[in-house]
Amino acid sequence: MLANSLFQRGVFVLFLQQRGFSAGQVAILQTLIYLVSGLAELPTGVIADRIGRRTSIVIGQLLIAGCLLGQATSSNYWMFLTLFMGQGVGMACVSGSDTALLYDHLVRRGATAGYVKIKSRFTMLGTVTSGAAIVLGGQLQRISWGVVYVGSASCLVLAVVVLMSRVPEIRGADAVDEKDGAEGEHGDATPWRAMLRVATPALVTLVVVSGLMHATLTPYIIFTQKTLSDQGAGTALVSVVISAGFFAGGLTPLLSDRADRRIGYRVIVPVSLLTLAAALGLSGLGLVWVTIAAFLVLVGIPEITAVIVDNVFNEAVPSRHRASLLSMIAFVESALIGIGYLVLGALMDGLGSSVGMATYAAVPLLACLLWLPVLFRGARVTTETQKPADQKAPWNRPSGGTPPPDGGGVAPSHVTPSGDGTVSRPSESK
Repeated sequence: MLANSLFQRGVFVLFLQQRGFSAGQVAILQTLIYLVSGLAELPTGVIADRIGRRTSIVIGQLLIAGCLLGQATSSNYWMFLTLFMGQGVGMACVSGSDTALLYDHLVRRGATAGYVKIKSRFTMLGTVTSGAAIVLGGQLQRISWGVVYVGSASCLVLAVVVLMSRVPEIRGADAVDEKDGAEGEHGDATPWRAMLRVATPALVTLVVVSGLMHATLTPYIIFTQKTLSDQGAGTALVSVVISAGFFAGGLTPLLSDRADRRIGYRVIVPVSLLTLAAALGLSGLGLVWVTIAAFLVLVGIPEITAVIVDNVFNEAVPSRHRASLLSMIAFVESALIGIGYLVLGALMDGLGSSVGMATYAAVPLLACLLWLPVLFRGARVTTETQKPADQKAPWNRPSGGTPPPDGGGVAPSHVTPSGDGTVSRPSESK
């Protein structure tokens, strides 16, 4: 919760605009943060598996805090480029390590069968906290931008103190898989061999489609600030709307467990993509209240999908290299999000905020088309050896089907944050 108390998250685009940066320059900063984060994902994932997942998170949070303080005191665009690059490295240190740390703690306790429910509650707490922080950030901005950014950095430092005092360290060598002997059977000495073993065509497709979903959702949330401003909304209203969106995004994941059991990820993925396309299209009408309504009603649905897909990814990878492999997945997502910022920023600069948003709806529609073969062919995402026979996950049965009488089909577990220079991936996301 402390790590999500980032007061600038809902208004930082307005902060950058007040510094004199155009939408294109803001898009470059956001693209840079995700590209750097993506490039740093692979080395930081390997390091996290070796030195410890908790240590990697601590380094990342402190680095992000330092960069936020630097942004509060600078107005030079080149300095912002440097600070956003540093922030991207910090995000990479956190991304994957947080997920691996949580999931392997659940493995140790034999509690992974409840992962989707646990993850949804963590997501709810984090996003509700983000929503409250955004509202407070809009009010703190009346005092000064410095108060907003110093407050965010202070919360990150306090989160590090709590993490160090309350959460035990886990390294890759310490982790064990749910299935006894799984590591010994396959002997994956390196993350690359483990990746080649688990990378089914359906899993690769899911990684790309999930990346495109986040590449739509994250820029959409961030640039909705500019869209609302251009459509006539004031800073206070923008802050409240973005905050309400975070509240909606925090509550809807509570439906993830039910959606996973009753619908399945095969169906919920295209539903989320079509929802994003509709939200972008409605934003293109240029009517501020329609944009607000579309944002509040539709933005939470992809968060349900993010929880379910995170679980699929965690089940697909071995514990020993979990941080490294999740970082590889995060690399793809970060790269696509970065490109998404560039594309949407260019569209908004060239066509205007509203029309640019509507045009960007082509991205989730493309992702839908890529997903159709997996949806209709029922291709397997994970390898057979990932789960014991009596613990088949819901995605090993037909979408929307009911669990077999013996209880196979109970969903396992996992968690991840995200990041837009904050931590949303969307999700804003080691």
